[in-house]
Amino acid sequence: MKLVLVGVGQAGGKVMEAMVAYDRQSTGGFVHDAVAVNTARADLLGLEHTPLARRVLIGGSRLKGHGTGADNELGADVASEDIGEVTAALDDVAVHEVDAFLVVAGLGGGTGSGAAPVIARELRRLYSEPVYGLGILPGRAEGSIYSLNAARSFMTFVDHVDNLVVFDNEAWREGGESLRTGYGRINEEIARRLGVLFSAGEVADGRPVGESVVDASEIINTLGSGGVSTVGYAATPIDRPERRLFSRQRVAPDVGDSTNRILSTVRKAALGRLSLPCELSSVERALLVVSGPPAFLDRKGIERSRRWIEAETGSMEVRGGDAPVDSDYVAAAVLFSGVTDVPRVKELQQIAIETQRTMRDIEAEGPEGLQDLLWSGDDGEDGIDPLF
Repeated sequence: MKLVLVGVGQAGGKVMEAMVAYDRQSTGGFVHDAVAVNTARADLLGLEHTPLARRVLIGGSRLKGHGTGADNELGADVASEDIGEVTAALDDVAVHEVDAFLVVAGLGGGTGSGAAPVIARELRRLYSEPVYGLGILPGRAEGSIYSLNAARSFMTFVDHVDNLVVFDNEAWREGGESLRTGYGRINEEIARRLGVLFSAGEVADGRPVGESVVDASEIINTLGSGGVSTVGYAATPIDRPERRLFSRQRVAPDVGDSTNRILSTVRKAALGRLSLPCELSSVERALLVVSGPPAFLDRKGIERSRRWIEAETGSMEVRGGDAPVDSDYVAAAVLFSGVTDVPRVKELQQIAIETQRTMRDIEAEGPEGLQDLLWSGDDGEDGIDPLF
């Protein structure tokens, strides 16, 4: 599947770059082009894999390249004003060779959460190709204002994309990590999961072709239900078969072992840490990709895994296939689309409602409290006169 990535804001730019790096390292070939959009000049200058011509500064006249200060209404405003700058960066992209756009943003800050829905809306207006979103939810420790931003952006973003894939930082942060290390590891995890999915079915010289190829149309059909999606991933190390002494043939792996290995890996991917934890019974559609050395991709194991996903989700629309790669493990990536039972989103919305109510109370008390602070006279006496 050929994608144009649009990384919006600081987090969106870093995740986009992690996906570009993964694509180059794995030779997956799913990144057709990539554009970074930001209101902070320093964040754009810090990118490593994005050409200067693909770095777009918006809001320059209002913000002077200093960012939005976590104000996502401001982020949405400047994106609307400078949307022409963003679309101009895509003018020379060969869209006829592209299967979809993917708008990537962290939903807690000001630029990504505000500008990403605006950019997605404009892309859908201009192009016939699907426009997907990848939204990263902030962790609880990042603060209430970030939760409020994320909740507002989430409900807007999902309405302006053909499907919103979500990654929850709260489910992935580990204790004892620095912010830099933690976010770097999470970005690599996002890139790996989506990279396995979107690069499945790509044919390259010398690369084996799967027996049941997962192509772009199957990914598009899986995401076609709209709404929210989550991605599971797991990998199981394997012992590569050795050549027999005085023989040119390798020892074939045991078929039963291959079948069980695939099924256990798929179960781990689906029941382990999803990018956004959810109840599998609320899944509308699913797509399974199993990758690894061709000799270990047992067709029976993939079919049994697909039927297991059908039983767990209750969905009759579960697609699946294999993606042969030369590796020392068997990996499974599972895309669950159209999920509706997501406790973390409900929690985020409740935090946002409480934060919004508190902010309104503080604003209402603000003028009276300020007058109390500035008053310097006793009852019945005049206070200090202002200069003007």
